[in-house]
Amino acid sequence: MDLEGTFVEQSQYVSVAALTKYLSAKFDRDPHLGKVYLTGEISNLGNRRSRHLYFSIKDPEEKAVIRAAMFSYASRLKFEPEEGMKVQAIGRVQIYEPSGSYSIILEQMTPAGVGDLFLALQQLKDKLAKEGLFSKAKRPIPPLPRKIAVITSPTGAVVEDVAKTVERRLPQAQVVLLPAVVQGEGAVPSLLKQLERVDQMDFDTVIIGRGGGSIEDLWAFNDEALVRRVAALKTPIIASVGHETDNTLVDLVADQRAATPTAAAELATPISKQNLIDRVLELSSRLNLAGQKLIQQKQQALKYVVDRPIMKQPDRLYAAYQQEVDSLEKRLIQAFSRKTEQGKYQKQALTERLASQEGQLLRPYQERLSLAAAKLDLVSPLKILSSGYTIVKGEDGQVVKAKKDLMAGQKVALTFADGDLSAEILGEEHD
Repeated sequence: MDLEGTFVEQSQYVSVAALTKYLSAKFDRDPHLGKVYLTGEISNLGNRRSRHLYFSIKDPEEKAVIRAAMFSYASRLKFEPEEGMKVQAIGRVQIYEPSGSYSIILEQMTPAGVGDLFLALQQLKDKLAKEGLFSKAKRPIPPLPRKIAVITSPTGAVVEDVAKTVERRLPQAQVVLLPAVVQGEGAVPSLLKQLERVDQMDFDTVIIGRGGGSIEDLWAFNDEALVRRVAALKTPIIASVGHETDNTLVDLVADQRAATPTAAAELATPISKQNLIDRVLELSSRLNLAGQKLIQQKQQALKYVVDRPIMKQPDRLYAAYQQEVDSLEKRLIQAFSRKTEQGKYQKQALTERLASQEGQLLRPYQERLSLAAAKLDLVSPLKILSSGYTIVKGEDGQVVKAKKDLMAGQKVALTFADGDLSAEILGEEHD
């Protein structure tokens, strides 16, 4: 019997599970529940260290509460949710069948009152993305910078953290503070002014940033003019704006993005002093090993050469050449001997020919000479002397032809056929 006292058939009763499934299906099919825009305060905030976030959203005026869940929330939220924070959320309603309770599964959530800022930010982000501003090639950070500019508030901890880290990693690098307003109405002009100075000065790297804060606090780093100036900067730039979960448009156009000032300083000094020391030690070790290996190779090569038979018996090196020289010398001697014998034969033949021709040529002259000699011999003084005659020569060596040419006591020379005698004229002989 139903509440009105009427009877109903048994088949009209359904189980709790069936009713829950029916309601769940109705929720899924209802276009008004498929995407719900909800506002309220956060309460019963669960453990934020988990990958998923579970809490409640309540309406303090109407005393109404709905359970809420956001899966993988760290990649979805750009702020840190806090107890009692008023938020605007977008999600879908679903029924949890085992308990029959319903909740909202959130896709987006922003702090209430800043929705317009998020919308403006998304529109600007889409615009700049279409221009290709975020896809430009990133410039490499110089490995050993000499001067590093830091654009930040002079009263914040950013510059101190950067300076300490650079001093520890690369003491020879100089850190220069370019003070700027990083929050409020004067932030953008101040930041733009210091960026202009960076390109006019001799900096190797620039770090721009500030500490964490709300979206309103970080809004200057989403300014279109500032974003475009950072993208056009000639000097490589590292952005360190807010905490790790904070993302600004300046982060997207910078060459590197760091979660903390210390991380930014480490990025600005890719090679630290210890890196250099380690590298020198490594290269020194490799050089020593390479030197030892080279020495071993040369020693092995030398041993190979020394152990070769030719080095132990060096005469073998030129033995073959010596044999060839001996053979050539022997052949040369034989050839010389043959030439000498041929020369002798030719000389003898020539001599004989000359002798034969000489006899033939001289014979007429010899006959004439013999005849002339015979005639000359007939009138030769020697021939006359051999007949008993004597030749008398005076002291002047002239032949005395007449007696009158001689005087008593005068020395004369007498020439006989067999020799000469000296004589003195005694006087004239009378018959």
